[in-house]
Amino acid sequence: MFLKILAFILPWRLRRLALQSWFGYTIHPTARIGLSWIYPHKLSMAEGARIGHLNIAIHLDGIEMGVKSSIARSNWITGFPSNSNSKHFSHQAGRQSLLILGECAAITKNHHFDCTNVIRVGRFTTVAGYQSQFLTHSIDVIESRQHSEPITIGEYAFVGTNVVMLGGADLPSRCVLGAKSLLNKAYTDEWTLYGGVPAKPLQVLPANAKYFNRADGFVY
Repeated sequence: MFLKILAFILPWRLRRLALQSWFGYTIHPTARIGLSWIYPHKLSMAEGARIGHLNIAIHLDGIEMGVKSSIARSNWITGFPSNSNSKHFSHQAGRQSLLILGECAAITKNHHFDCTNVIRVGRFTTVAGYQSQFLTHSIDVIESRQHSEPITIGEYAFVGTNVVMLGGADLPSRCVLGAKSLLNKAYTDEWTLYGGVPAKPLQVLPANAKYFNRADGFVY
């Protein structure tokens, strides 16, 4: 804990070196972490990756951030490490507690990521708005035990504000999940607007929409 506190208060250049030396993290010289408490077991930040202020990331196997991916501010990212001696999830061999962001993937503000199982956010995807929940674990009432399933969000997808995605959910590439929706299953059709509680296909989206074809991750 002392080393974590010491690293937290260091200027960024020294902090990056400390995080790599003391914790074995891999952080590209152009990557940066703001005033945030980021201590997964493993951390990999590629060129230009950014974590803003007031984020907390703890109790995770790892965070992997692709080139120019970003986590803005005030996000809570937690999980349940696979190396725990607890009986929780002991029936799930091979489970990993990971957050994986592809190239130019972006998470905005005030979201909650429960990475008890893997949450994967594809290239050029935006988790937009505020107060969305991504919950990979719950109680299996049939077996009376904790159980987890991964959440997958494809490439060039757009996740609207204040949504809920549950374990086993899959939002395909080049799709939109509408505001305040609940996605609780795996879909496969791309170029689709999904929405509602629970979410279902609502509309086919045009393949020439500029968001789905952009070369720059940031949307002006």
